[in-house]
Order: sequence, then C-alpha cells, then structure tokens
Amino acid sequence: MGLGCMPLSAMSANRLEILNDPEGAVSVIHAALDAGITLLDTADIYAPSWDNFGHNERLVGAAFATWNGSAEAKGKVVIATKGGITRGPKESWGRSSSLDYLLRAVEASALRLGVDRIKLWQHHRLDPSMVFEDQFESVLALLERGLIERIGVSNYNAKQLRRAIEIGGTPDQGGVISVQNQFSPRYRNDADVMDVCEEFGIAYLPWSPLGGISRAEGIGTGEFGSFAQVGATLGVSAYATAIAWLLQTSPTVIPIPGATKVSSVRDSLTGLSITLTDEEMSLLNLSLPDDAPLDEELEEQPTFR
Repeated sequence: MGLGCMPLSAMSANRLEILNDPEGAVSVIHAALDAGITLLDTADIYAPSWDNFGHNERLVGAAFATWNGSAEAKGKVVIATKGGITRGPKESWGRSSSLDYLLRAVEASALRLGVDRIKLWQHHRLDPSMVFEDQFESVLALLERGLIERIGVSNYNAKQLRRAIEIGGTPDQGGVISVQNQFSPRYRNDADVMDVCEEFGIAYLPWSPLGGISRAEGIGTGEFGSFAQVGATLGVSAYATAIAWLLQTSPTVIPIPGATKVSSVRDSLTGLSITLTDEEMSLLNLSLPDDAPLDEELEEQPTFR
C-alpha cells in the first residue's frame, strides 16, 4: 500500500483545517514511512489554491527530508509525482503535454521535492487537443534526458495504455511501469485496464480507492453496507475491508488511500493483513451498486495518428 498525499494540501473544502497544522501533516507522512510504506503519491497541481502550485510536492519533500529513517530505508522509498495538468489565475484549469511544458514541469517538481531525479513520474492527464502519440513521445523524452528514472501514466484507458506500451515498452523494457486510474467500490470504469496491467506486469495504483476525499465516509453505509458487515466479522473497519477487496481484485493493485490523520493510515494498513474468502469477495461484489458514470473529464479524448 502507498500513501496518497493529496488530502494533506486541502484540495477539498472540508479539509482546510489541515493547512493550519503543517506539523500534523508531516506526522502523517512520517507515520506512513515508519509503518513501512515505501510509496508516496503526489502531483504538481495538488495545492489549496492556484497561487500555491506545488504545495503538496514541497510538503512531501520536506517530510521525507526530515524523516529519521535509515539511509537504507530512505533508499527504498519511491516518491511518485505527476504532471500535465495546468492550473492558473482564478482557478483556470487545462492540459498541456508539449515537450516544453513537461520539461519545465518535471524540473520544477524535482526542485520542490528536493531530488536530483524523480523516481517515478506519471503523465497526469491526456491533452485532447494533441495527438496521443505526440504526447507520449514527450513523456519518453523526459526519460531519455535522464530527468526521471521510470515512467507511469494516469487516467489512460486500455487502448491508450496498449499504444503507450507499443511505443515505449513494458516495465522490463524500461517503459510504462504504473497506471494510476480512479477505481473503488463506487467507481469501476475502465476495469479492463487492470487486465492489460496483469498481462504486462504493470502496477495499478487506484486513486480515490475509498471513493474520494468527500465520500470515503460513505464506505460501510447504505449501498456499501456489506463492507461494514464483512469488516465486523473480521474485527476491522469498512475502510480496511475495502483495501483488502482492492488487493484481491487484481494482483497488480497497490492502493494509495489518502489520509489527514495518523489513525487513518494505521487503519488502512490493517487491510493488508486480511485475506477475504471467496464467499466474502462474492458478497462484496454482488452488493456493489451500479457503476458511476464515466468521469466527465475523460469524455473528450485525443485522437491517434
């Protein structure tokens, strides 16, 4: 399991209190690292406002630098960040995957994180105004120039992922090593991306694995009551049950739940020690509600050459 660090930058209006407790935010990351978590997920756009762009990367970089882990332990930690979404004055959002933009974005991310090279950089969102292959070739250029060690993609569908593999290769070939897509009991679109990941040995990092910052509390209630039911029989929370469900949905899955409290990190970690029976998995899967509509941000897609 990794740690999704976005909530620590208060991108949700109901989490603004974390901004007044920077030491508390750092303690969440330290607790995750102390517990053996070796993947911290961030992105350049994770910030409370457009004029504080890079807030989360700076926070993660500072937390990692002040963590008292050994040199060996620090060497095992992967800080993964993302780029390709723009954010400007008056919260104007957009996309850019030109080589010039991505080069500047990666250099800025490395500076904020305090690293010479980014261990895992992921293409955050595709730009529908650019041909797909042109965008992915820009991503490969970052790798070729030595700015990043490994590449991943985010919010790609199965066809796009296969095309990226054709162009850039598999993990063993130095190509795509991870995919970060939205996936949870609430949102299961593009599940066939997992099949591609299993075929090529690519890590699948589901974002919002508990349903999102503002809706995670709904896991275990109403239509998701089966997660609380199964959790109660195992002596764990509905959240931990959801983590276990994700892990058993595909062997490629590495959940990255977000947290703003140390207790939340520890609770999610209990999901790693749970093995759900076939009957429990069947109960959970059969109780899932109809899939949510496709994220509207994914409706407009780039063309292929």
